[in-house]
Amino acid sequence: MNNKSLTNVALRYRAVFLGINREDIDMASEASVPVLAFVARLKENGFGVSEELLHALNAVSVDRLAEITESVNDVMGVKLNWAPLVRRWNVPTGETRADHLVTWLANIFGEESGFKGTRLPCGHFIPEGTFPLERYNGCPFCGTPFMTADFVNKGQGTKLKMLRLFTAADMKHVFISLLASTTPLDATQKDSLEQLLRVFPLPEDADITMKETAMLVVKLLTEQNKASEASKLLKTPADVLRYLWYEKTGYVQIIEPKTLVAHARKLYYHMWGPLDHGADAAEGMKEKLKLKYDRKACLRVALWLNAIPMTAIKAAEDMNPKRGMWVRMIRALRLGEYSRKKGFDHLAEILDVFYKQKYSTWQGRVDKARSENDADRTLALLKERPGLFARCLFASMLRFGSDKVLHAFDEIADKLPSRLLLSLGNAADSYFDPKETRLARPLTGVIRKIGPNKLLTLYGDDERKTMAEAVNGLFRDSMTRRFASRQVEAKTIYVDPSLYDIPVSVGDRTTTIQDASCALMGTRFPVEGETVRLFLQWGKGLHKQALDMDLSCRIALPDNKTEECAYYNLTCVGAKHSGDIRSIPEMVGTAEYIELSIPELEAAEARYVTFTCNAYSAGALSPNLVVGWMDSSEPMVISEDSGVAYDPSCVQHMVRISESNLSKGLVFGVLDVANHEIIWLEMPFMSQTLGGADSESVEALLRKLETKLTIGQLLDIKIKAQGLTAVESVEDADEAYTYEWALNPADVAKLLNP
Repeated sequence: MNNKSLTNVALRYRAVFLGINREDIDMASEASVPVLAFVARLKENGFGVSEELLHALNAVSVDRLAEITESVNDVMGVKLNWAPLVRRWNVPTGETRADHLVTWLANIFGEESGFKGTRLPCGHFIPEGTFPLERYNGCPFCGTPFMTADFVNKGQGTKLKMLRLFTAADMKHVFISLLASTTPLDATQKDSLEQLLRVFPLPEDADITMKETAMLVVKLLTEQNKASEASKLLKTPADVLRYLWYEKTGYVQIIEPKTLVAHARKLYYHMWGPLDHGADAAEGMKEKLKLKYDRKACLRVALWLNAIPMTAIKAAEDMNPKRGMWVRMIRALRLGEYSRKKGFDHLAEILDVFYKQKYSTWQGRVDKARSENDADRTLALLKERPGLFARCLFASMLRFGSDKVLHAFDEIADKLPSRLLLSLGNAADSYFDPKETRLARPLTGVIRKIGPNKLLTLYGDDERKTMAEAVNGLFRDSMTRRFASRQVEAKTIYVDPSLYDIPVSVGDRTTTIQDASCALMGTRFPVEGETVRLFLQWGKGLHKQALDMDLSCRIALPDNKTEECAYYNLTCVGAKHSGDIRSIPEMVGTAEYIELSIPELEAAEARYVTFTCNAYSAGALSPNLVVGWMDSSEPMVISEDSGVAYDPSCVQHMVRISESNLSKGLVFGVLDVANHEIIWLEMPFMSQTLGGADSESVEALLRKLETKLTIGQLLDIKIKAQGLTAVESVEDADEAYTYEWALNPADVAKLLNP
C-alpha cells in the first residue's frame, strides 16, 4: 500500500492511518518513548491523539512514526519559507507613497544626481531618509525578498485538533463512500478519490451514480488499458464527450472551447498594459484545444459509442446540445472511417441519424409548447424528465401558476435525487424575493450576480412567499416519505449539537483542497483570542521568479463605510499587513500576513471582515498556494529577527489552491466581529485586487449559507419520520451522528437517499 497517500487522506478526516487491526490493540499498554516523542511532534503542529490511537501507535515501527511525522510536516508547511517582507511587522514601518515616489525618481536619475543611499541586491537604489532598510528582509521598492527562514514557531496553540485511528477498513469505507456519493465531489474529495483509486482495486459492484465521479474512474481504467470495463460507466454519448473533454482539459464538467478561450483572455488580462497577455493566452488556449488522437484512442472511442445502450435516435438527440463539439470530435477521432468497418453497425446508425438530423429534440418540443403557453403539454413533457423539470420549476411556477405546476411536480418528486429537491428548497426564498441578490456559479467557477425573474412583478408579496414555502414543503414531505418507508431497528439516536450549524453540502463545488481537515462551506469557527492572523504562502516547488500574490481584507464599518488592508494600505483600523512581496525565492516560496485585532475592531464598531487573496500577476492564483488563518487564546509570537509569524499549532483552518482553479481572486472567510466567529466560505472572483470582491455578493452568499438546511435539521426530519428518540450521549444511542461522521461529506450525502 502507498502509506503516504493513505496518511494524507486520513489526515483530512482528522485521523492517522495505521495498517493494523483494532482487535490487535493492547489498550493496557504504556506509551513507548518513540510514541511519546511522536505525540510531542504532533502537539507542536496542533494535533492531539485519542486514547485508542495512543495505544495503537505502540504496535507500529519507529520508521512508520517517522513517515507520519514527515507527512504532517509537509501538510502543515513547516519546511517552507514563512519570512515576510518586514521584520517586526506588527509595528508599522511608516513607509508612505512619497517614499516610493522619491525612490522611483532616484532610480531614474541615478546616484550621479546627488542622491545618497544604498544599492540593494535586486539592483534598486534606496535613498537615505525613505525606507528604514534595517526593518526589511528584501527590497521595499520592488518586493523582492533576500532572506528565507528555515524555521517556524511551534506549540503556541491552546486548542488541539484531536486525531483518531484509521485502519484499512476505515479507509476502504471512505473509498466506497466517495465512489457512491450522490452529490458532486468537491476538490478535496476528488483529490482523495484519485489517490485512493491508485491504492485500492475498484469494487466489481461499485455503485457510481455521479457522472463527474465516473470520469475519474474511467480515466484510471483507461490508463490501465481496461477500456472495455470503462465502457460500462459510459451509458450515453454525453458521458463519452464528458470523458474526452476531461482528458483534454482536466475539468470534469464540459466547458465549451469558446468559453475556455474567453476565460483565458480574462484570466491573463492585466491592468498594467505591458503585462497584459490576454490575447496571447487566448491564442494559446486555442492551440491547446486542438484535437489530435492516435489510432488507439480513436478505436477506443469508436468501441465505446458502438456499445452505447441507446437507440440511434435517442443517442443523436443526446448529442445535439453539443453538436458543434461533436462535429469536431467525430472528425478528429475518424469515427466516420470506423463506422464503415464490420461490427460497428450501431456507430454507423448513430452517425447517420446525427448528420441527417433525423430526430426532434425534447428541449425543442418543450420550448415550442412553452412559447404557445400550452401548460398541459409543457408539464406533460417536463414530467418525462424529472431532473430537467426541477431545473425549470421556479420559472414554470411563475409562467403557468404555482398550484398547477406543483401538482404536476409532486407526481414525480419522489423519482428525483434528494439533493435536487434540497437545492430547490435552499434556493426558493432568494428566487421568489425580487429584492434579494441571487448568485450563480457557472462552469468557470466565478460567482456572478443575476437579476430577478421579470415575471415576479406579476405577483404580490404574499403570493411569492407562499410559492417559496410550498417549494420548501416539497422537500420536507418527500424526505419524510423516504425516511418513513425505510425499516430501521434503531430506537434511539444521538445528534451532535454542532451539526445544527453545518449546512448540508449540495452543489458547493469548491476548487480548494483542505489537507489538514475537512470543513463544509458555512462552518463557523469560534475565535478564542483577541487576534486573528491571516496567512498566505505561495511559490512552493517553483523556481525564483516574479510571481505576485496578494493577501488582503476589507473591514465593514458603520454607515456603509469600509477600510481595506492590502499592499497599497498596510495599516488601517484593526489590521496590520506584513508587506507586499512580488517575487518568490527558489523552491521554498514566500509569505504574507495580516493581523486583525478584535478589540480595535469592536471599538470601531466593525460588523465583519472579509478575507481575500488575489493573483496580481497575470494568470490564475498559483497552484499549491496556501491560505488560511490562525487563532489562539494566548498571544502569538512574531519573530524579532525574521518576522516569521506562522505556527502550525495555531492554524484554525487552511486551504490549498488546486490545479483546476480558474479564478484570479478568492474570498476564503468572513470574521463576524460581534459574535467572535469566522465563517469559512469560498467565493472565487476575477480581479487582480480586493476591489473585485463585491461586498453585495459576499453578503448574499452569507445569507444563502445561513438559510441552507443544516445536517441537524435533516436529522430532525429523520427522527420524526422514523419515530426515534433523541438521546444526549453517544453511548446511549443505537445510531450516532457525530462531528467526526460529518467530516465525510459522502456519508452525509447517503443520508439524503435513505
